[in-house]
Amino acid sequence: MSGNAPSGNTPSGFAPSGSASGSSARKRVAIACQGGGSHTAFTAGVLQGLLADIPSDVEIVALSGTSGGAICATLAWAAIIRNDPGNGIAQLQSFWESMSAREPWDKLANQVLNNVVGMRDISLLPEISPYHLPTWGEDRFRESLLKHLDFDALRRLAKEPGAPALKLGAVEVLSGRFEVFTGHDLCVECMLASAAIPELFRAITVPGRGVYWDGLFSQNPPIRDLLEQHPDEIWVIQINSFGCPQVPTETHEILDRRNELSGNLSLVQETFFIDAINRAIARGDITNRRYRHIQVENINLDRVMNYRTKLDRSPELLNDLMQYGQRKWREFTQRRELREHGEQRDQSAAAQ
Repeated sequence: MSGNAPSGNTPSGFAPSGSASGSSARKRVAIACQGGGSHTAFTAGVLQGLLADIPSDVEIVALSGTSGGAICATLAWAAIIRNDPGNGIAQLQSFWESMSAREPWDKLANQVLNNVVGMRDISLLPEISPYHLPTWGEDRFRESLLKHLDFDALRRLAKEPGAPALKLGAVEVLSGRFEVFTGHDLCVECMLASAAIPELFRAITVPGRGVYWDGLFSQNPPIRDLLEQHPDEIWVIQINSFGCPQVPTETHEILDRRNELSGNLSLVQETFFIDAINRAIARGDITNRRYRHIQVENINLDRVMNYRTKLDRSPELLNDLMQYGQRKWREFTQRRELREHGEQRDQSAAAQ
């Protein structure tokens, strides 16, 4: 995958929240990254595009994520909090390369897993608990996270005045409590907890907090918590599609669609909450200045992809998704620029 990442030159306006180079005219933006296994390589591509070419009128005040989205969000957040976008681009690239199946034995294991999932889709295999399997996958995952993130240093940086916020979703298994880990909490167990898909990984114990499963069961991704940072805009990098081209009829198609709908449930609920506030402000029902209109924008993985590809770690798939994410970022910034110019023209006309 090397050689496909965008340039890492520091863009104008790239600075942590509250930094000296900030401007009151800049839009406060929070970014929420949905989880979705290997499909989240798309998110890595979008964030690479962001780090390479952040709009000059934007100040990133928070990032949130769940599962694979939590990992991508954290790698990008680490770059923003250090004001080092080039390193963030490289780290996103390196992490997904480390996760891809490149060695012969790993290619074989990846193919076997995809075949097993395919056979399970048509009910040819029983469910197998991860507690009956070796922990090789979790061990490799942990090792890669420790290689790419200095958790002690990042916890210290998260406490700096004006540092952008980080919020990672997970669910506590025993209590059913939805949890959001912050940059102040950041540790490798928090990252593993947010990505602990129950069918593949054992529950993760976070010292002093509880036992956790994947955040896909809670907030995918955390959005309402981003309101604490008073954003003007929230950009949602969405993995699961809202629509589908036809009614699913085969078992594996039904499972794919059910996965998409369940993955979007919290997203729909939390964006509806923001939309309700926006409508109340527009009607004049809410006049408290603590509340502001928030523009919610989506950057979508708008491809028809089945659930099995979420577990596919082939370099070709991951590389293609990252490049597609970079392209979707460019399209998003072009749309946003046209919208901003349109709003400025409307304001100028109204003032005359």
